[in-house]
Amino acid sequence: MKTLDYKLLLALDAVIREQNFERAAQRLHITQSAISQRIKQLEQQFAEPLIIRSQPLQATGLGQKLLAHYRQVRQLELELAGELSPDEPRAPIRVSIAVNADSLATWFLPALAPLLEQYPIELNLLVDDESRTLDRVREGQAFGAVSLQPQPLAGCCVDELGEMRYLLTASPAFVARHFPNGLTAAALAKAPAVAFDQRDDMHISYMARHFALPPGGYPCHTVRSSEAFVAMAEQGLACCLIPELQIRQQLEEGRLLDLNPDHHLVEQLYWHRWVLERGLHKQISQRLIQQGRRALQPR
Repeated sequence: MKTLDYKLLLALDAVIREQNFERAAQRLHITQSAISQRIKQLEQQFAEPLIIRSQPLQATGLGQKLLAHYRQVRQLELELAGELSPDEPRAPIRVSIAVNADSLATWFLPALAPLLEQYPIELNLLVDDESRTLDRVREGQAFGAVSLQPQPLAGCCVDELGEMRYLLTASPAFVARHFPNGLTAAALAKAPAVAFDQRDDMHISYMARHFALPPGGYPCHTVRSSEAFVAMAEQGLACCLIPELQIRQQLEEGRLLDLNPDHHLVEQLYWHRWVLERGLHKQISQRLIQQGRRALQPR
């Protein structure tokens, strides 16, 4: 087995984080040629490229594995330093987590609030669709992720959180305008909807399953914000699939209506994280699991 040179891994990490060789060199207080030489040494050691020279810069498969290992070791070192020198001022600990927008808008931040008040944490939240968040852990960008996937990655463990129930909702004014004769496929084909991004297939799957409407068979906005979904629904601009957890008050007050109460969309969420967790990272996992199970529906 090849012995890892952590000075070289630090250079790889800096280049990927900074997305630029010059900025990475400035961050490490060395010359640009020195950092390029370190990357070259690392690639020669493993006899294959570790960085894809594209825009943005990306780590290759092997590069991702090396980064994931290095970042785990670095986190363990920071945790250990705090335990060995508890009286010394602690530098902020950067914690990267991949999370879906709907969890972020509902139960996620209340879970971490006590820890953020108690410890010098710098959160780096990587917001993505819940079907893709686990990629951030695989690539070494995050130590944990809220995901739809039940199977853990190598070197990771997973806990079930609970079910997030989505309702097809709209305002009374929208219903009166677009569904005067009830919720039908013909009416939905003309009613504006909302997707999180171009790869979000939640609404597509729902419409195909319950109304036999094909992708592109209805107008659909693209909005990368869970809060904006609620605002658009309340303002009568679209019908939206929104977590019940996020709009309970609007439903109770009649500002939003459950358009299809017999057919809700349910997603099972899981918390994935590195096996090698301790200290603060372990507390983060415990808080997320506890709060997630409290807020979400058990399966």
